[in-house]
Amino acid sequence: QVQLVESGGGWVRTGGSLRLACAASGRSGSMFGMAWFRQAPEKEREFVAAIRGGDRRTYYADSVKGRFTISRDNANTLYLQMNSLKPEDTAVYYCAASSGNPILSTVRKIETYDEWGQGTQVTVSS
Repeated sequence: QVQLVESGGGWVRTGGSLRLACAASGRSGSMFGMAWFRQAPEKEREFVAAIRGGDRRTYYADSVKGRFTISRDNANTLYLQMNSLKPEDTAVYYCAASSGNPILSTVRKIETYDEWGQGTQVTVSS
C-alpha cells in the first residue's frame, strides 16, 4: 500500500503559476503509475495528467495540454507544474497511484488507481 501526501495548493491570479507535489511512501520500486485528477464543486472527478513508471511516458487532458507538466523524481515524488492558470482550473486536485503500470486504454480512468491523496485546493481568480 502506498501513502500519498500532497502539497503546493493555494490561490493564484489568472495567468499565474503553481507547482503541486505528492510524496509517495510505503511501496518499493517505481513501476507503477501516478496521476493527477481534479474535482470542481458539483462536478465529477476528471483526469488531468498521468505518468508511467520506468519509461515515464506522460498523458494529458486536452484542457491542460501546453500549460501543465507532470513529472516524477527518483524518490517517487510526483509534481504538477501549472502555468497560465485559468479560473476554470479551480478545483480540488488529487494525487493517485496505480498498483500496476497503466496503459493507453486505462491511464485516464479513475478505476485504474488504487490509492489517493487527501486533495489540495487550487483557486484561480482575478
